Amino acid sequence: MATTDPALQPTAPTTGRTINEFSIQVATVNGSGSQTANLILIRSLFQMGIPVSGKNLFPSNIAGLPTWYTIRANKHGYVARKKEIDFLVAMNAETAREDVQTLEPGAGVVYDEPLNLKALRPDLSFYPVPFDKLVAAVCPDAKLRRLVRNTIYDGVLSYLLDIELGEMEKALTKQLAKKQKALVLNMAALKAGFDYAEATFGQKASFGAERMNTTAGKILIEGNQAAAIGCLMAGVTVVAWYPITPSSSLCESLIDLMRKYRIDKATGKATFAIVQAEDEIAAVGMVIGASWVGARAMTSTSGPGISLMGEFTGLGYYAEVPAVIFDIQRVGPSTGLPTRTAQGDLLSTALLSHGDTRHPMLLPSSMRECYSMAMDAFDLSERLQTPVFVMSDLDLGMNIWMSEPFPYPEQPLDRGKVLDKATLERLGAWGRYKDVDGDGIPWRTLPDTDMPAYFTRGSGHNEMGQYSERGDDYQRNLDRLARKFDTARTLVPKPEVDVVADARIGLIAFGTTHWAIVEGRDQLWQEAGLATSYLRLKAYPFTDDLAAFIDRHDRVYVVEQNRDAQMVALMRMELDPVRIAKVRSVLHYSGLPIDARSITDAVLAQEGLAVARAAARAADAPNAAGVGGE
Repeated sequence: MATTDPALQPTAPTTGRTINEFSIQVATVNGSGSQTANLILIRSLFQMGIPVSGKNLFPSNIAGLPTWYTIRANKHGYVARKKEIDFLVAMNAETAREDVQTLEPGAGVVYDEPLNLKALRPDLSFYPVPFDKLVAAVCPDAKLRRLVRNTIYDGVLSYLLDIELGEMEKALTKQLAKKQKALVLNMAALKAGFDYAEATFGQKASFGAERMNTTAGKILIEGNQAAAIGCLMAGVTVVAWYPITPSSSLCESLIDLMRKYRIDKATGKATFAIVQAEDEIAAVGMVIGASWVGARAMTSTSGPGISLMGEFTGLGYYAEVPAVIFDIQRVGPSTGLPTRTAQGDLLSTALLSHGDTRHPMLLPSSMRECYSMAMDAFDLSERLQTPVFVMSDLDLGMNIWMSEPFPYPEQPLDRGKVLDKATLERLGAWGRYKDVDGDGIPWRTLPDTDMPAYFTRGSGHNEMGQYSERGDDYQRNLDRLARKFDTARTLVPKPEVDVVADARIGLIAFGTTHWAIVEGRDQLWQEAGLATSYLRLKAYPFTDDLAAFIDRHDRVYVVEQNRDAQMVALMRMELDPVRIAKVRSVLHYSGLPIDARSITDAVLAQEGLAVARAAARAADAPNAAGVGGE
């Protein structure tokens, strides 16, 4: 949807039933078996051709604490988290009353009948369901009822929201195809929920689903899975990792892929090595060692692991050894909130290690980019002979997103400047850290080849790779590394820029914030007539596009999901004071995925614009639905 087209005029609220524009929040308890039921919901809507997204808000313990799963269906294709909840499924007695109180007037509530929620508010539509009674009738084995019980609310929602029962059955079959007994029981529960709702409630909910055709040819996938496929296609052969939420599923997915596609058919032996290390320090050390001998090697981690990897990352930077590191960011500092999302590792990662270091970072915002930037990272790392970080986050990595299918790579692997006989003859004399091309990137050799050897060290060295404590040698080395970082500006993905004629306001974002920006730009135009240009960063170091974008606008808002405006801090290191004076921040750091409404209201407030709709919402709305505050 075009975000700032002058022909797009503010629209008046519609009356009657709202079609293909609603959010469902399922409030359950962690470990109650609700994942299957929630996946059935999102897949059913997707199969009906309706754009969807899913956000899982879960606790960091094993079981017993509250969990919320939010599904958004939106005919316009908006997939960012929606701040308001339109339909609540209240299955957790501990949070049910608070969940109900956070809803906007007019919302619907399906709830477990004994909770008796109907008396709480007169401005909501309530649908009590006797879950225990219904599940007992379809599941004779009391031990299995807990795992079947949740499918009943799928049936209820199928009736109330017109989510086609046939698509529910199709999604359920896909989910449980290898578990025939579970499939039969859940099919019965699904039908029981539908039949009960049809016989009891009669009138449908004020929100409904109707078939569209916008998801044809698309897939549903998580970002960590997409990144794992990208690593496979990039030719990774060594994976060293230590489990940590929310990055573990990346390497777990990669393990499955490698076992499926990287076993030599003739010998039955693996053509790869995957090591679960004793900690993150050992993991990144193994990656650097494997990369030094010529393997394509990677690890994945999150903020606490990044902190531990500092010294080895400095070795990779100074000894100039490739490495690919995925950072699936979560809320910090320290243990923080392990199952909440953030963009809080930017500054620490860009400058990771002691001394003067700067590291390239790739900033994916979609499933397609999780896939493609995984491949880019390996090429970039070997071309620059340095660690490269792929900065994903929990929202991107662990939640389900729609995507176009991934294209098969057509370009050969880029191994960078690896010395061969012809190049050696052309150069005449070779020094490991000698800049012969003016781009700051020296030629490297690999062990066990007929090329010259050198001593790899993290201590002081000259351009020949010899030990040196001379100040001029050290300074020349650091200056060359700075030139190499400038070369990186020409190699990293350029930002995506949408400049709107006559727009005086610019927005800058990156990663998952992009999807809230898309919707927020529409809100700014429709509600306040405020046209905005937009630059989506795809990488650090910055390209010249950033300065040019700032120059075109009076004010530029950088939207990021951390407290300290870390991306702006990186900009301050590179931009002149005149440009920085134009930059303002919109910050979101609750741990919930950022939503468009928060961006819209923050920009309008800083612009000094009053919008009745936004002002009323700010005055009257409760805290974030289901989680007690935002």
